[in-house]
Amino acid sequence: MNKSLFITFEGGEGSGKTTQINFLSKYLISKSFKVLITREPGGSEGAESIRKLLVTGTPNRWDVETEALLMYAARRDNFIRLIKPSLNEGKIVISDRFSDSTRVYQGLVGGIPENKINTLHFFCLEEIEPDLTFLLDIDYQDGLSRANSRISNENRFESKGDKFHKLIRKAYLKLASENPSRVHVIDASLSKNQIKLNIFKIIDKYIEKIKNI
Repeated sequence: MNKSLFITFEGGEGSGKTTQINFLSKYLISKSFKVLITREPGGSEGAESIRKLLVTGTPNRWDVETEALLMYAARRDNFIRLIKPSLNEGKIVISDRFSDSTRVYQGLVGGIPENKINTLHFFCLEEIEPDLTFLLDIDYQDGLSRANSRISNENRFESKGDKFHKLIRKAYLKLASENPSRVHVIDASLSKNQIKLNIFKIIDKYIEKIKNI
């Protein structure tokens, strides 16, 4: 297998993205695909340095415009150093978050106009978009409960409050409704195994497309 595919996972805090990414990676490897897993903000060495600035500290450490600029600085570095070379090598790349996160967090919820987000995206990545996105949808309070149970100092976004995270979930569902061919909404309140199986059903269709290219 040497056909590339760019898959992203999106969702609010504590939606279970990491768990499902690991399940999917193992499944694809079992099908003889080469897989790269990355994350946002982060992935590349430079992007991981920027990550520390974004996910630690107080909620108001940055204004929303600065957040967006930092996110895209990290995203571009991760893309040119890890994602693009891996896709060129025919790997399947799975990213924990990508540009949809900025559209939701800093755009729809943060208030940056869509045209400005689009301009920033094109400047950094031109027309690059994921081939397939899984939106893990869960009640924001349940997700926050999961996220806050983890021992970590990377809790800047988790600490933005219930109202913020309620709006995040609403914005993600709006984005999914506007991109139905790419974004697949997955009920993340189900068991880990059932979520996994629901994702595998969708990915199998994409695997068939790759085989037929």
